[in-house]
This record gives sequence, structure tokens and C-alpha cells, in this order.
Amino acid sequence: MNTRSSASPPKAFTAPQSAPNTATTEPLRVDSASLMGGQRVLEIVHLGEVYRLQTTRFGKLILTK
Repeated sequence: MNTRSSASPPKAFTAPQSAPNTATTEPLRVDSASLMGGQRVLEIVHLGEVYRLQTTRFGKLILTK
């Protein structure tokens, strides 16, 4: 049974800490469904700027500033 309210905001994604030698490791791969948390829009803060990651009705991803 799912007791989670659909009105609650999605939890922030926290990337795992990288290994000391990142030159030989694979890039972080995250499933878009888990990243989006069931929402169509996700706001990402990067270097103080807010970007929006949106899912279109055709299932494409759009990243805008």
C-alpha cells in the first residue's frame, strides 16, 4: 500500500560520492523515471543558475535555462 501523498514535493536527488580516481570510473547513470520522481518538470540548480528538465508528451527530455 502506498501511503505517500501525491501532493508532497519530490525528494532531492543526492549523487553518491565519487571515487578518488574519477579518470578511470564510468559516468554516473541515473534512470530518468527515478530522477523525475513521477513529475513532468524538475528544477536543477547548477552554479547558482536554475535549469528546468521537462518531459514532453512524446517522452523526450528538454533542458532549458
